[in-house]
Amino acid sequence: MYKIYHIPGKKIGVTRNLNKRVTEQQGYAPDEYEVLEQSEDINYISDREIELQKSYGYKVDRQSYRNLINKNKQMQINATEQTSTFPCPLDKLKGRLMDNLNLVWQTSHGEFEITKENIPWIIQNAKTSMFNDNRSYIYNKAFYEAFFNPKHTPEPYPLTSRFDLIRKWAEDRGIYDKGNSHTQYVKLMEEAGELAKALLNNDRYEIKDAIGDMVVVLTNLAVLEGMQIENCIDLAYNEIANRKGKMINGTFVKETL
Repeated sequence: MYKIYHIPGKKIGVTRNLNKRVTEQQGYAPDEYEVLEQSEDINYISDREIELQKSYGYKVDRQSYRNLINKNKQMQINATEQTSTFPCPLDKLKGRLMDNLNLVWQTSHGEFEITKENIPWIIQNAKTSMFNDNRSYIYNKAFYEAFFNPKHTPEPYPLTSRFDLIRKWAEDRGIYDKGNSHTQYVKLMEEAGELAKALLNNDRYEIKDAIGDMVVVLTNLAVLEGMQIENCIDLAYNEIANRKGKMINGTFVKETL
């Protein structure tokens, strides 16, 4: 997450690590600065930083944060006939991809581009290189079929199996053996808070991410209560399917007998 920080009377800047950039490097304690805005969109945050620097009357950076980051962090993606390899391990891949939004590279399947829409797919399908733990890769054909084939862009798997994948993921990590409904509920509230923040910031990527995270938590909560989320959804839909009512102040209010 990129954050625009403000040191009153001094400057406005951008960083992804407030403690390292502002506290350790510049020597300001957390109560000596404030966060004005934050977003995963480097283009928005770069333009917004300059706008705020001008509006506060501070010195405007000669080079936008976007250009500075792209100059220092632009990935060199190695494409072979079968794969595209990223110069970073899996645990750092999301951040590097977000730093390189709209980066284009050539493959045997044509031109590929990193976008907010395909980053989740890349993260989910990337594998660690067998030759170097600090590199990760995806299969070009699978990426092409998912996002770039003009004839069809199939879903990576049918909707019903997504819940199965979530349950398998949670089971492998001991969430069902060691977790409980109460901790999952707390997690759900945390994700709801992230969604609220994303909505306030109009951050489309984070809105999508938060909604997905809440579905994952609800899937696991259902299992811990001896249920399947599919049945919960069916129950809810059956209750609202024939419901009548009207919109009042942006909310659907059901008709009472």
